[in-house]
Amino acid sequence: MNKILKTISIAAIALTATSCLELDPKEQLAEPNMWNTPEDFQLFANQMYGWTLTYGDIVYDGIMSDKRSDLIQDKGSRNTVSNGTNVIPTGDGYYGANYSRIRRCNMLIEHAAGYSRPDDIAHALGMAHYFRAYCHSELVRMYGDAIIVDHVLDTDDGLLFTKRNDRAEVIKFAIEDLKKAAELLKPFGDIQPGDLCAEAANALLARIALREGTWQKFRNNETDARSFLDEAAKAADKVIASQSFKLFYNAGLGEKSYKYMFLLEDAHQSNPMKLTKKDNTEYIFVRHYDPELYRHNQNLTVECLNNAQIVSRKMAQMYLCQDGLPIEKSKVFQGYDKRISEWMNRDNRMHQQISRPGDAFWGNTAQNCRVDWLGEEADLAHCADPSYNPTSYTRYMNNKWAAEHQVESRYESYDYPIIRYAEVLLTYAEAVYERDGAITDDDLDKSLNLVRLRVNPEMPKLSNDLVNKNGLSMRQEIRRERTVEFYNEGFRLDDLKRWNEAKTEMPKPFLGVKWEGTEYATKGGSNNYPLNADGCIIFEDNRQWETKNDLYPLPIDQLQLNPNLEQNPGWK
Repeated sequence: MNKILKTISIAAIALTATSCLELDPKEQLAEPNMWNTPEDFQLFANQMYGWTLTYGDIVYDGIMSDKRSDLIQDKGSRNTVSNGTNVIPTGDGYYGANYSRIRRCNMLIEHAAGYSRPDDIAHALGMAHYFRAYCHSELVRMYGDAIIVDHVLDTDDGLLFTKRNDRAEVIKFAIEDLKKAAELLKPFGDIQPGDLCAEAANALLARIALREGTWQKFRNNETDARSFLDEAAKAADKVIASQSFKLFYNAGLGEKSYKYMFLLEDAHQSNPMKLTKKDNTEYIFVRHYDPELYRHNQNLTVECLNNAQIVSRKMAQMYLCQDGLPIEKSKVFQGYDKRISEWMNRDNRMHQQISRPGDAFWGNTAQNCRVDWLGEEADLAHCADPSYNPTSYTRYMNNKWAAEHQVESRYESYDYPIIRYAEVLLTYAEAVYERDGAITDDDLDKSLNLVRLRVNPEMPKLSNDLVNKNGLSMRQEIRRERTVEFYNEGFRLDDLKRWNEAKTEMPKPFLGVKWEGTEYATKGGSNNYPLNADGCIIFEDNRQWETKNDLYPLPIDQLQLNPNLEQNPGWK
């Protein structure tokens, strides 16, 4: 009964009404019997897992969706964030929510300070520091400057009506939180699947330090930039040195290892080799799903398989050819004459993310799912599309995140990767390059090239010699690798912002395939969209982007509660 009452008390705290920083008097939340045992602290900390990103945030038009970028569009209405026409909201449910979560982290941290056996609650305390850092960094990612809140506030606290702290100061505070978290959290080998680990704290530190380091660098603040980039490189290197993770690869899956990594399930056979979640060596921190106990409740396969997610020509042109060169420099690029031409001799991730004409595709219903996973007669008889022929929109359609086994829609149970090892490796490469203005081949081999060669074993490594001989840009090749690897995982728009490239890339027309003079014009059905001067489909034109769009506007309700916040520049 005691445990039930404590659970109810924690739930009540989570539902408490809020003001601008999600504040309520301490006495309303000071449940005296809540902090007596290690189990109390851990129970309180466990609610924080519910704050992590979901498929709704990434695959649909959520806060980090690539649909808000230059790579993916919805087949229906145009995205107001992506085309720069979003307006100041009355409220967004995000600014206040992060401060509510910070408050709960501070509650645990303050109660932990007086606990008599600190080692017994170390992991729960580490979680509070981790998520306090995460919430502060999310406020910076969305809005720029933010108020640092490091204690539980009373209703008369001066922070209620203070100005925002400079964004770099906020990230420095978050970095210190994450260093504490890394010391307190259990290492990966000692946790249960889906739990937070010490390596995840260093991985998040690397992520937010890289984000802020490049933001500052490309806005001419070299001093802060170098410091943050050094933090990012060192934190990523700690994760690498831990040897707790490696990129997911299975010899039986071969070059399809990338595709099936995202689809591993325990309740169903979800891949040809019958691998399950325990075989995934790459995920550092996940949002864990179960078809019965905890469903994501998103129509993933229907959304993602050649349906709602329309991909841009820009994305299709990013994939390297198998000689390690971009299409404009490669001698093995086959051009655009036939529908299959541009897919030939390309990075194998291209057809595992964007649906290649002529390929067979399976779905999640009894009528169109895999039967024996051999890809032969029985499988093909059940195929959703035995020879894919794109006839609508840009003709580039997504297939990432789509299941191939029979499972009721919304019951797919693959985990969402909050942080995976590939990100750590690519963060290391970018942080080292941007910090030093150069990167050695040894550093490329221990990081980026592992990611590139995972499903492209015959592709030449990225090296200084390859860059110099072919007139490439090392920076652009590092960025290309990141864009390709994390396609449709919610990184693209934030990457463009921190590189200060959104103002250049976002206003460009959202294009489709080359239509004029190709097989599409004769065998690709009808086209209702205009063509540009190169004969390519224009799916969306008149996109815009101003410097102000690099940050979201603060919602009106928060400005009314605290006028000292001040609206972000350019928003009126």
